[in-house]
Amino acid sequence: MKIPDLSQTAEAGVREWSGAPDAIKAAAAAAKLKFAHVDLHGVGSKTELMAALAKGLGLPEHFGDNWDALADCLEDGDWLGAHGIAIAVRHSKAYAGAHRADWSTLSEILGEAAEYWRELHKPFWVFVA
Repeated sequence: MKIPDLSQTAEAGVREWSGAPDAIKAAAAAAKLKFAHVDLHGVGSKTELMAALAKGLGLPEHFGDNWDALADCLEDGDWLGAHGIAIAVRHSKAYAGAHRADWSTLSEILGEAAEYWRELHKPFWVFVA
């Protein structure tokens, strides 16, 4: 799978990905985007999911470990970086299959964040593997 041009805000959003996160990291660097890597290997609860997101995304200490707090943090310009972000989420299938409602909520929040930043002309990419 080929990585799109990450500098293109209009195309940004949540996409399935089957490649290595290093390719996304390199493409993010070329587009001058911040890069974040979230690893969901072994994550089995919403609490663990929130911890993995906080760690991988480098969310601020005031992150409240809930959906509303996640949505707020993802729409915070200080967190995003100057030019936008590319996020690689790995090992998602087990969690998504076992926790469908949580995964649906997370997917919705990520999609809404991408839309929010698109309106402000900043790329917000999420590659889910």
